Order: sequence, then structure tokens, then C-alpha cells
Amino acid sequence: MEQNETVTPPPVPPPAPSSGIPQDERQWAMFAHLSALLGGLLTSGWAGSVGCFIGPLIIWLVKKETMPFVDDQGKEALNSNITVGIVFLCLFLLSVLTLGIGLIVTFPLMVIVGIAWLILTIIAAVKANDGVAYRYPLTLRLIK
Repeated sequence: MEQNETVTPPPVPPPAPSSGIPQDERQWAMFAHLSALLGGLLTSGWAGSVGCFIGPLIIWLVKKETMPFVDDQGKEALNSNITVGIVFLCLFLLSVLTLGIGLIVTFPLMVIVGIAWLILTIIAAVKANDGVAYRYPLTLRLIK
């Protein structure tokens, strides 16, 4: 390379387009999703499923009147976590009713549902922070 040549840096990509949703609304929507993870960690064990929907419920109830995006995403997080709680309750009851023999089937299903819940919650939090309304798959829409 000759001394007179200058190296030009690669072009800087343009900034991502704004979704039009204020940053504080996007953050509260993200917190609605992530609060389920925090609730699950803090109340692990017998109350794990209950703890997963208390955080989204509180955020949704406090912010639903003033922040439309948080209202939407809070309901979505709440519905998803209630659905997962119902699934875990059904799997637990199946295990008990079969006197533990059902654990052969229910335990692997609990692990699969738990991993899917974790991954989908993280995806939803990232999307909410980007200002994208996320919809969880296979969720009962109990709260409208």
C-alpha cells in the first residue's frame, strides 16, 4: 500500500426507523414481559406459576389507562403467563391423578413448556422494547 492512499471506513448504516411509540412506553411494555421472569425466579417452587403473572398484572393495571402500548403488551404478557400456568396445573394434576406414573410423560412436557416460555418471554421483551406488538403463539386470550 502506498503512503498517499487513505483508507476510507465502511459506511455507517442508517438508524433504525422509529416505531412512533415513546421510549418510556416501550420500556414499560418490556418490563411487563420481563416481570414474569422475575416473578418466576422469586417464587420458584410451588408458587412459580402464580408469581409469573403477578408482575404483568401489576404493570398492566397501573399503566393501562395512560399508555396504550403497555395496555396491549401487558394483556399479552398476562394472557401468556396465565395460559402457561394452566398448562402446568393440568400437567401437575395428571401426574398426581396417575400416582406419579404420569411423570414419565408430564415431566418432559413441563421442561419443554418451561424452555419455550423462557425463550418466548425474552423474544417478547425485545420486540416490545423495539416498539413491535408481540403476540405469543398458542395463548388463550382470556383478558381482552
